[in-house]
Amino acid sequence: MSQIVVMARWPSPGRCKRRLSRDLAQGLGLRQAPERAMRIQRRLTGHTASVVTAIEDELLRPPVLAVSGLGQRGALRWGRQLGISVVRQQGHGNLGCRLKRQLLQSRRDGHSCLMIGTDLPDLCPGDLRQAMDRLESHDLVLGPAEDGGYWLLGVGRSLMQHPEAWPLIGIPWGKTDVLQKTLSAADAAGLSSTTVMLKGDIDHAQDLQRWQG
Repeated sequence: MSQIVVMARWPSPGRCKRRLSRDLAQGLGLRQAPERAMRIQRRLTGHTASVVTAIEDELLRPPVLAVSGLGQRGALRWGRQLGISVVRQQGHGNLGCRLKRQLLQSRRDGHSCLMIGTDLPDLCPGDLRQAMDRLESHDLVLGPAEDGGYWLLGVGRSLMQHPEAWPLIGIPWGKTDVLQKTLSAADAAGLSSTTVMLKGDIDHAQDLQRWQG
């Protein structure tokens, strides 16, 4: 089984869910929108943590909370509140740099690694189990997102030992072709890759309709 790393931003007004906050401002106003976006982020993170901890007994290593926007002492307190005891800092850099940093730390344990974000209201334990199963026979597993990115990155045990082959360099983070570029980079490196279920995350106000409805 893989080690699971949850990439999480500390939910605070004006510093998380900025695209969602801008959308909400049209109806709530500039003062209330950041607070509402923060509460949504807090709920999503709590849900993600509950899904991960629900399968903790099935994992060889405890799950990890990789935090941005909060110092280490505060991050440890937050991790305890969420039921996750192993807490790291994401550090600086773009998403690729931060993902690579977490993979390098998990690499020491000699296991495969599964990394997820906190924007999925319909995430369930079965999604993670499916991804871990596919990592048994693939170097790379990605969870496609409706915006062209991915909600899950899984790196197999063999690939974990070869950081130079990780398809994280030169990816246009934040663009609509992140998934395709990552799969193309994996193919060029001779890696076996596969995908799991397509999911939509919560980035804009219109995404809330599906969640709340």
